[in-house]
Amino acid sequence: MGLVATAVLAFGAVGGASALSNIQGNITSSSALDLLDDRPAQTTPDPSDPNAGKPLNILVMGSDARGGDNGHEVEGVEGMRSDTTILVHVSADRSRVEMISIPRDSRVDVPACNTTSGKTTAPANTRFNAAFANGATVGGDVDSAAACTMQTVESLTDVYVDGFVVVDFAGFQNMVSAIGGVRMCIPEAIDSPKADLKLAAGWQTLDGAQALGFARARYGVGDGSDLSRIGRQQQLLAATVNQVLSKNVLSDLGQIYGFVDAGTRSLTTSDNLSSIPSLAGLAFSLRGATSGNITFMTVPNAPDPRDPDAKVVWTSEADELWAKVRADEPIVTPAPAADQPADDAATDAPPASEGDDAPVPDTASDEPAPVQTKEAGKEAFSAADETAQCG
Repeated sequence: MGLVATAVLAFGAVGGASALSNIQGNITSSSALDLLDDRPAQTTPDPSDPNAGKPLNILVMGSDARGGDNGHEVEGVEGMRSDTTILVHVSADRSRVEMISIPRDSRVDVPACNTTSGKTTAPANTRFNAAFANGATVGGDVDSAAACTMQTVESLTDVYVDGFVVVDFAGFQNMVSAIGGVRMCIPEAIDSPKADLKLAAGWQTLDGAQALGFARARYGVGDGSDLSRIGRQQQLLAATVNQVLSKNVLSDLGQIYGFVDAGTRSLTTSDNLSSIPSLAGLAFSLRGATSGNITFMTVPNAPDPRDPDAKVVWTSEADELWAKVRADEPIVTPAPAADQPADDAATDAPPASEGDDAPVPDTASDEPAPVQTKEAGKEAFSAADETAQCG
């Protein structure tokens, strides 16, 4: 999932020919891009350096094809599914990374797509995540599942997808464990037997198994919706980004190597993302990334009028979002500087008269300013923003 983008950021910290060779051997490459047709035009031609001066759109899919619920093995493609899909947009100037979550329960038009079996899936108006499952069923492999999901995203958004990554849940768990867990604020106690997850309220350091349960849980936490689960996934990814980018992790080469090694073991990628030099080049170009420049957002949506309790539909704001992605513009308008007046009203106040000796009210206060929290899953936020409060 989005941890893959975090692994790319961490990749630049891993050095040594032997280490890079080991990591290269972990990655399973795929030629699924060859299955796509009727694709949108690329916004810019490939530059001589594939990682310079070009915006990148990478589709990241979480799959339980190789590891099922709570790490149990899933036999065959019949159980292959993807409940998590994130479009990662990296700006051409490498100043921004934007992770856009696509709700699995979105009612969309899933187009026909080619598969490795030579067969073509049938088009349907259905849940978004049916694209992955149908591709796997008809094609019989992860390549077909990924290709059908990419074809659907491009058809819906007119955004050219440069490549894809499929990560299994066992790899997700191992990546979190490799950095010693992730510290998070848990505002309310969680008891979700189905996800094998029980957490007390307050600050907690989640180990790999707990992080996986937190990312996957729907019942026994929040309102049980997929949108709430997306919000928790975004919170977990933001916490992981902050931890990986913090000095205590980046200064520990062993932890970083373990994180990237675990991440790449769990990956199936398009051929153009399977090269270690390419990944290293992208990581190096993002070396100046900060948590404030990494944004999380969910595709704007509303309840589906035909099935409001189970599905959502994209709103007109989604069209605006995809237009910004195509134009490589920030998906969120930067907030004004804290010392910048919201308007001219503050400067238009009349000056006090010379004879006015009324006391000036003391506006200073020892009370801390309230922390504004963003509602993950429903509001866009950066990894530097607060999305939960613990005492």
